[in-house]
Amino acid sequence: MENARMLNEWQNLSGTLMAFAMSLTKNANDAKDLYQETAYSAFKNSRKLDEDSNIGGWLTTIMKNKFINKYRRKKRTPVFYDETPNNYLINSGEETIENMGQSNLIMEELKSRIAELPDELRIPFIMHFQGYKYREIADEFNVPLGTMKSRIFHARKKLRETVTQV
Repeated sequence: MENARMLNEWQNLSGTLMAFAMSLTKNANDAKDLYQETAYSAFKNSRKLDEDSNIGGWLTTIMKNKFINKYRRKKRTPVFYDETPNNYLINSGEETIENMGQSNLIMEELKSRIAELPDELRIPFIMHFQGYKYREIADEFNVPLGTMKSRIFHARKKLRETVTQV
């Protein structure tokens, strides 16, 4: 079929084809894309069409096939869901920069509360915090293991009480 006749037929069927594209895609932008893809394919292959062929049927078949192929391609591609609470974090990278101001204030407050403990509770508590085992601390102070565990427990208890009061 010659290009002039194809262009004339395309213009006559333009509204029908656009409506058909809209009924397939249910989206104006996707319908325009499908309409353009159909036009490209139809004009590219118009020489294969016989003069007495049903051009409307041929164009709607092209459009339907284009839609189906695009749907199948889309279905095969993996979908990534962003589950971050704020979408601006999508491309933020692996590193997270934290403001240490608040945690520094809390640590300073804890250090001052630890300094207020009596020596018999503070020193074993600090040693335990630094990684010494109960037995090592008890041997250092020449006291029974149970006594050392009790002192560290009471140091924790006093710190917990003073921190929750603030």
